[in-house]
Amino acid sequence: MPVGAHEVEVFEKARGRLEAIAYRLLGSASDAEDAVQDTFLRWQSADHESVETPEAWLTKVLTNLCLNRLTSARARRETYVGQWLPEPVFPGDRMLGPSDTAEQRESVSMAMLTLMERLSAKERVVYVLREAFGYSHAEIAEVLDVTEANCQQIYRRAKRHLAADRRRVEVDAAAARKIVEEFLAAALSGRTEELVRLLTDDAISMDDGGGVRFSLPRPVIGALRVARFLHGLFEPSAAEWSLIGREPVLFSTVANGAPALVLMVEDRIAAVVSFDVTGDGIAAIHTQANPAKLERAASRWATSTRREPLAVEW
Repeated sequence: MPVGAHEVEVFEKARGRLEAIAYRLLGSASDAEDAVQDTFLRWQSADHESVETPEAWLTKVLTNLCLNRLTSARARRETYVGQWLPEPVFPGDRMLGPSDTAEQRESVSMAMLTLMERLSAKERVVYVLREAFGYSHAEIAEVLDVTEANCQQIYRRAKRHLAADRRRVEVDAAAARKIVEEFLAAALSGRTEELVRLLTDDAISMDDGGGVRFSLPRPVIGALRVARFLHGLFEPSAAEWSLIGREPVLFSTVANGAPALVLMVEDRIAAVVSFDVTGDGIAAIHTQANPAKLERAASRWATSTRREPLAVEW
């Protein structure tokens, strides 16, 4: 059934919010786009005269689609090669959604998206809608078809699961570049203690190659172990360059609101390295090298203002 111009306009006004919700729920921009498109298809065939509040209707449909995708995604990740990490997005991307509060910005950080993988599907929905979009428990209960008391219980459970997380330090572009430059200098110094100084004692390094690029099967945990791993990773060798094509060009940027390092090889993004920074130092390093999860970032990078590469002496 074709929809009228008014119905299309209603949906397009909601698209950005729907994409931001779906990205936080799924951790994948491509999956989020698919979920939003499926929501539009259902909107096309809906009885619009019976829909009292389009925003609530669209949110409920999208959420249920995401719940189904989360269930199937968990099954797929059991056979995923190596570690699974979210898809990074750069500033200006609609997937980032609202950023007026610290909670909204935190909810889309790479660290929080990774941490939310430990939540059940319903816990993730309740946490995202409550923390990032300010929905009331009554509204969320309506979306999930549960009681308000049950919704509050799910929310408390989600908060407990995430309680171990430490609030990251918010930085602007200049501060982000300084953090990236300090990290690079330490990683290339050849002195492990220089990197250890920048890391928290329980720092963790995770990488996602999707079975296409090299990645470790498990995280590296602990400042000293992470430092040793990173020194080996950033130590140049002909063998390493042959794996990726040639010596990479490095850029400083911001991804998901946090300092990030972009590795470019022959005009393509080979990896995005994101840094979770707390008051005690760099607590987590997430390296996304799966080509399928870099397509959106690469597209946005190609149309953005050209940046000066970081000066690096290998």
